[in-house]
Amino acid sequence: MADRVTVIGWDGSPLTTAARAALGAATLVAGAAHHLALPEVPPAAERVRLGSVALAARRIAAHRGTAVVLADGDPGFFGVVRTLRAPEFGLEVEVVPAVSSAATAFARAGMPWDDAQVVVAHPRTLRRAVNVCRAHPKVAVLTSPGAGPAELGLLMEGVHRTFVICEELGTDRERVTVVTSDRAADHTWRDPNVVVVAGGTPGQAPAADGWITGRDPAAGPRGWSLPAEAYEGPFGEGETELLRTAQLARLGPRPGDLVWDIGCGSGAFATESARAGAAVIAVDRDVHACARTDAAARRFGVQLQIVRGTAPHVLEDLPEPDVVRIGGGGARVVSAVADRRPQRIVAHAATRDDAERVGRDLTEHGYRVACALLQSVGLDTRAWTETERSVVFLLSAEIPGR
Repeated sequence: MADRVTVIGWDGSPLTTAARAALGAATLVAGAAHHLALPEVPPAAERVRLGSVALAARRIAAHRGTAVVLADGDPGFFGVVRTLRAPEFGLEVEVVPAVSSAATAFARAGMPWDDAQVVVAHPRTLRRAVNVCRAHPKVAVLTSPGAGPAELGLLMEGVHRTFVICEELGTDRERVTVVTSDRAADHTWRDPNVVVVAGGTPGQAPAADGWITGRDPAAGPRGWSLPAEAYEGPFGEGETELLRTAQLARLGPRPGDLVWDIGCGSGAFATESARAGAAVIAVDRDVHACARTDAAARRFGVQLQIVRGTAPHVLEDLPEPDVVRIGGGGARVVSAVADRRPQRIVAHAATRDDAERVGRDLTEHGYRVACALLQSVGLDTRAWTETERSVVFLLSAEIPGR
């Protein structure tokens, strides 16, 4: 095992005294090509090109001597420290931090970033990173080859954002470019790069004495299912407060998800999914429903993409969903949604026969289906008299094993 392992963050500025001392004593140095070319790297030290951090960690664990790992930005922020400290390698590390690339990118853009989301985009997480960009007005994306500005822009189709693309931060080849998201695919970008994604409907403004990074969870009204009076009517049969609450509980929208709300009506379900941090596409054929949904989103400071059209045809060109609420449209819409294989689907039916038909269709598509009869009675608590009654079947479906 290495006698000592020091991880040095590098942001392009001159190395600190502590970093120079550690590097000068190193018998093994791991890093990217531009790190290994630094003049401070001892000529006699073994050099390890840092591709897979896990492979490098095994080399370091087998090395007898003093090892240094060089990494861009702050190595403890989405960096190499987590992997190096994994129990299977048995390494104890000392860290010399630097300014993170996310902080540097926002500095180059001249923007505060305590209210921003920060995501890592690899080819396997690109969809989820894009969904965060859809859902939030300010996001820093730490990119990777195959999941860079061009790929982000292509998957943001239908959603307008501004990209501040920071290439090779901290080097003499640093370049900062501002483009709209629809033009990002028109260029070839140098790695490594960070993309600041900004725009959309202004969200809840952070307080001057902010206390938490990202979106303040206390910025809006308390409760993840708000009463009907928080939204403008009229409300359809599938928009009762009890049913909406149960649908949210079954789907569990969360950051990184893309939610389809088909038949968005008042916009209540779409808005509450967005308040949970998910990206949302709200679909309705009625222009007034689309307007109500847009008004609700603006009132609560959340980002929605609203698509006017008739399902199932309008769904064909939409990006792949993670969870879907079907508020109307019948059997053809249910089949079209199930063909896209979202992880979870919720629907409702007014009669048991309709519920059975929807349930059979979802089962034939490979979903595990549950159905419950929901009955609610509204009471005026001044006189304890009944004001309304609702009875509906709630169907929820999930692909087993996902």
